[in-house]
Amino acid sequence: MTSTAGVAPPLDVPGTGTGPTPGAPPEVPPETGRRRGKTGYLLLLPGALWLVLFFVVPFYSLVATSLYDPAGSDFRGYEMTWAVGNYVDALQEYWRPMLRSLWYGALATLFCLVLGYVLAYAIAFKAGRWKNLMLVLVVAPFFTSFLVRTLSWKLILADDGWVVNTLQFLQVLGEDGRLLATPVAVVAGLTYNFLPFMVLPLYASLDKIDPRLVEASSDLYAHPAVGFFKVTWPLSLPGVVSGTLLTFIPASGDYINAELLGSPNQRMVGGVIQSLFTDANDYPAAAALSMVLMVLIVVMVLLYVRRAGTEELL
Repeated sequence: MTSTAGVAPPLDVPGTGTGPTPGAPPEVPPETGRRRGKTGYLLLLPGALWLVLFFVVPFYSLVATSLYDPAGSDFRGYEMTWAVGNYVDALQEYWRPMLRSLWYGALATLFCLVLGYVLAYAIAFKAGRWKNLMLVLVVAPFFTSFLVRTLSWKLILADDGWVVNTLQFLQVLGEDGRLLATPVAVVAGLTYNFLPFMVLPLYASLDKIDPRLVEASSDLYAHPAVGFFKVTWPLSLPGVVSGTLLTFIPASGDYINAELLGSPNQRMVGGVIQSLFTDANDYPAAAALSMVLMVLIVVMVLLYVRRAGTEELL
């Protein structure tokens, strides 16, 4: 009589139908994969329809309007004549407001970067239990209208306001000196209004940095400034790139700050486009100028991202 004690049971042989192969992934019915693919497309459908209705269609209308006959017609309105010269005319007539807008937007972005980086760094590393409160204070201005915030700066920088009086007392401004209707007021308004767009992306990047990396730089006897530029600054570049884009793009196209805080000498291209659409009813010129501004900003953004972008953004 043969004993079976201590003998291992027979293993299932693949392909014999005796059982699944050990370690093999479970079989997935082909229908499940198809359902997942369809579900993904269905989830993307509302967003795609939104982009088509509120971006593609208006963009097509803007491009078509920029090619209308600039002379127009009294009884038929504008006609499509593929007038590419509208772009040349728009640049020749309004190149100064265009460059001024890009310059003011760049200055406001630079000031937002300096101020926003300090504030975001303080919130991320020094705020402690007050971190959430400080973040709420950063976002708090958004609960007030953009127009009201800009009008408040008009009161702050008024000729008889305390800011001008203090600067005159310190002899920074002359007796007849003023801040309103100057580039200083316009850039200050842009910096204030768009500062949260810089702070939040910077905070998101700085908050993800492991403090042990900063401590390691100090343990290696690195100067705090050297440790900042070798560790903190490179790790925060995604927030820097995102924040500068979110600040520069709307600041360059803004016109409320220039209208309320500036003068005709500080007029930005956004105000020119608005007046061409609403006051002069020159739709082809306004559309052509809008397209030129859009193309310039897109080219600048692409060059900037290629030059200073990070792997997360690209």
